[in-house]
Amino acid sequence: MLSYRHAYHAGNHADVLKHLVLTRALLALQRKPAPFCYIDTHAGAGRYDLSSDMALKVGEFRQGIARILTRRDVPELIEPWLEAVRALNPDGGLRHYPGSPAIARHFLRPQDRMLLSEKHSTDHALLLRHFGKVSRCRVVQEDAWTVLKAQLPPPEKRGVVLIDPSYELKNDYRLTVEALQQAHQRWSGGIYLLWYPLLARLETERMLERIVSTGIPRILRITLCVRGAETGGLWGSGMLMINPPWQLDTEMQAVLPWLAEALEVPGTIRGSGVDWLVPELSRQ
Repeated sequence: MLSYRHAYHAGNHADVLKHLVLTRALLALQRKPAPFCYIDTHAGAGRYDLSSDMALKVGEFRQGIARILTRRDVPELIEPWLEAVRALNPDGGLRHYPGSPAIARHFLRPQDRMLLSEKHSTDHALLLRHFGKVSRCRVVQEDAWTVLKAQLPPPEKRGVVLIDPSYELKNDYRLTVEALQQAHQRWSGGIYLLWYPLLARLETERMLERIVSTGIPRILRITLCVRGAETGGLWGSGMLMINPPWQLDTEMQAVLPWLAEALEVPGTIRGSGVDWLVPELSRQ
């Protein structure tokens, strides 16, 4: 059984990037009245208590969401995500942090649907407690790649899939590429969000190369670095977005410099940016 528990890292700089991108994708889907589906392959516990021993052991949220909430110059594009965070903290503090399922629930409309999958038994139990009775939400304890095979394409024909492995095993990098390629073959029109770590290892670079070699078009890359690579550890993270909604690249180009400045460790080299890993198809 894998040991990764996201509660140790909830609200860190990686969550900030991941959940901001997710929020912008969900808001883009809201522009049309037709229902859409949200699929979360590695849903975790769904929401997190930042006063818990697990969260406080490392305290990564202090260099993540806590920094953002104290700023008075937050860009307008970031505010909707912060509204989802504040919704779990009605007293105005920072006791709870919404995982991706809670972020999605905040933005889903009555006609929309979500499927949450978490294989870890403890986190699945927590996920079921938090979301098991939510309308139009299904919680399953299945392997992430099995879920993608079984659930795509969704009946709604519109939606977003968040793939957020722990990368605890080196094999995760290969499996992620295979699953993403197969998922795109089943549902080429879906929006796919893939989070990946920036670490002092070659697996991430090779994974990105393999994704390019699949031939999947329209892949946007969003990178947030908070430290220099020479510092080691998780010095940043990235989001790949297949079929990004219109103008999402422009939105992230507008807010990423502010985000990097707010979260970076002073004296380190920035490497944040937005670019097309695979160029956008020309519009006819």
